[in-house]
Amino acid sequence: MFDKLDALEERYDSLNKLIGDPEVIADYEQWQQYVKAHSELNDLVTAYRDYKKVLQEIEGTNEMLAGDVEDEDFRKLAEAELNQLQEKKDLLEKRLRVLLLPRDPDDEKNVVMEIRAGTGGEEAALFAADLFRMYIRYAEQMGWKCEIMSTSPTDLGGIKEIIFLIEGKGAYSRLKFESGVHRVQRIPTTESGGRIHTSAATVAVLPEAQEVDVDINPEDLRIDIFCSTGPGGQSVNTTQSAVRITHLPSGIVVSCQDEKSQHKNKDKAMKVLRARLLDRVQEEQREKTASMRKLQVGSGDRSERVRTYNFPQNRVTDHRIGYTSHRLNMILIGDLSDIIANLIEADQYERLQQLSV
Repeated sequence: MFDKLDALEERYDSLNKLIGDPEVIADYEQWQQYVKAHSELNDLVTAYRDYKKVLQEIEGTNEMLAGDVEDEDFRKLAEAELNQLQEKKDLLEKRLRVLLLPRDPDDEKNVVMEIRAGTGGEEAALFAADLFRMYIRYAEQMGWKCEIMSTSPTDLGGIKEIIFLIEGKGAYSRLKFESGVHRVQRIPTTESGGRIHTSAATVAVLPEAQEVDVDINPEDLRIDIFCSTGPGGQSVNTTQSAVRITHLPSGIVVSCQDEKSQHKNKDKAMKVLRARLLDRVQEEQREKTASMRKLQVGSGDRSERVRTYNFPQNRVTDHRIGYTSHRLNMILIGDLSDIIANLIEADQYERLQQLSV
């Protein structure tokens, strides 16, 4: 591990010189690549230098204790400091192992999120709307931008389906574990008997794909133009601005009607189509390697029940990692940081276990 860390530190120093070289700066694209590579190594190299500094301090303290220390109080202070340094060393060692884990190439990408009402009728649609607001508020807290790509609302304020884009550094790395079935237990507003109902909504989190990520042949597309509709199917736009794109080889169909401009609807639909095609390719790759490595947290199985939101007990439970919080009210207004941190930690732990097998 340390040979690798030494090599990466050397690479970091080399990149540091390159990004300050006037000749390199003159080539903007190349300079950007070097800056990106330097940035990706920054946390790792900083942690490694802290680690080496702690090792030197431990060595110095041991040498001092090995000598003649007549002052007993001073010896006790030195021994206490040594224990603290040892704890710091262990923590930094653990952090270095995590930072050396293979990076998900999609982690820094924007995400396309899709939420669909599942079992439960109108109550499921209302819950889907709650989930959408929860993610939007979390994105706002993170300083990310959100854009609705397509939505199918219900008459009572619920959502049958919504597709939206979240733009921000590291969005996929923090939201990718949200894919799956989210279940709610509560008394619906339409329930006169006061009984608790269970409903569900599915969440899909896809990394945004650029044109270079997915090669789409225009001849493989069928594009239909039609009038947009609102809740209940009523027409909301007399002009033909809504767009439906069918990718013939895969059978994937994407519709977008939220914009008044046909051109904007087509652009949004193409973004969703690229994301779904990239996800399909990645899913095929995951299936090929499933027998070799299957992560509890990051399996990406969207038929899996991942989380339950229990309103009577103000409780949220993530079933994959055994996480429970009695702060449902806060989580629904976007306070997802603790859940996401626990999911990331569980994923890192499992990947470290896989490497040590």
